[in-house]
Order: sequence, then C-alpha cells, then structure tokens
Amino acid sequence: MPLDLSRLGPWASLPFFAQDLPRIESALAAEETPVYPPPARIFAALERTPPDAVRVLILGQDPYHTPGKADGLAFSIPADFGGKLDSLGNIFKELQSDLGPARQRTDLADWADQGILLLNTALTVPQGRPQGHKSLGWQRLVHQVLDRLDDRPRALVLWGKPAQKLGQRMQNPEHLRIETAHPSPLSAYRGFFGSRPFSRVNAWLQANGERAINWADQE
Repeated sequence: MPLDLSRLGPWASLPFFAQDLPRIESALAAEETPVYPPPARIFAALERTPPDAVRVLILGQDPYHTPGKADGLAFSIPADFGGKLDSLGNIFKELQSDLGPARQRTDLADWADQGILLLNTALTVPQGRPQGHKSLGWQRLVHQVLDRLDDRPRALVLWGKPAQKLGQRMQNPEHLRIETAHPSPLSAYRGFFGSRPFSRVNAWLQANGERAINWADQE
C-alpha cells in the first residue's frame, strides 16, 4: 500500500517522493520482519514541522528497532512504551543539568511543534536489526531536506559522527552548529554530558530575535 503523502505539505515537492519513494515502498513491502515505525508514522517528523517552521534541526540515526518504541520523531518514544529510554534518558539528564527542569514526557511532539525538526537519517528499521535500512535509499531524502533548510540560519544539533558528516552539506555560515558525542549510553560520556545544547540553542535563538524553546514538559 502506498505511503500517505497527503500531510507532507511543502515537503511533498522534494524530488525524492516522485523519483525514489516507489522503489523504497517496494523494498518495505518485501521485508519479511516487522518494520518500525508504523507506516502512518514514517514521515511524522516532516508532517509535524514544515520547512518554513524549522528553527532547530536535531539529526538522529535510524528509528528504535524495539516493538512499540519508534514514533517517527528522532529520539522520541511514545508515552505508553514503558521500557528503557537509552539515548532519550541521557538527553533528559543533560536537559536537567543544563536548564534545571526534569522532563518526564518521552513523546517529543511538543518540541516538533515549536520548530524542531527531529529527523532520523534512515526513516525505517527492521525489528531487531539496527541500521538494517541504512542503505535503503532514505539518505537521498535527508540530503534534499538539508539542502532545503540551508536557505536561512538555523540551529543544527549534530550528535555523533554520522550526523556531523551529514551536517557538512549545510554551508550557510550563519547556522549555529552544536557538534558533540551521541547521547547513546555507549558514547554519552565522551562529550555529550556537559555540552549544554539546550541553553546554547535558546541563547542563539533569542540573540536572533526568536522565542526560546520550552524544552520541559508541556501539556
């Protein structure tokens, strides 16, 4: 069944959707194991944050490969998941250290609604096979998204070497770039903790006449 593109808004004009998506849809249909996130959530990041609304870009890797954990927004986890938070838990630790408030809400839709594009660099993953769709072709979409966002200054939060390498596509000298280790439990102690990305983004936004992000829990 073709993926629903009706909610993509301006993103739907990217060449990827006509040129590359049909082949990816065929590959997903042939996948023998469950694929995450669910089909209706694959483009959730783009649906939630249209290009002109993007003030901050946070690049993830691929979705969580555990049942019920991926919701289409990078690092976000549905409220009813109930399992380990892994990278998101470390993000929340750094948030509390940086700004003070403790965040309990694991669904990051409120961040997306404030202009944070939470984009994974692969939009799908097979169950139990991290990076199993790394070469499926999603990177062509990510390249086009990044090129589209290079038109004006934005805050780029690039955690880990893969995100930093992709971020090199964006050449606007006015971007804020925050590049640190990934918040994964395997690497967070190599420079993610103590990097204060949340206050740095807010300071940059306010210096440019924009409202700060409310990173804490919202109803």
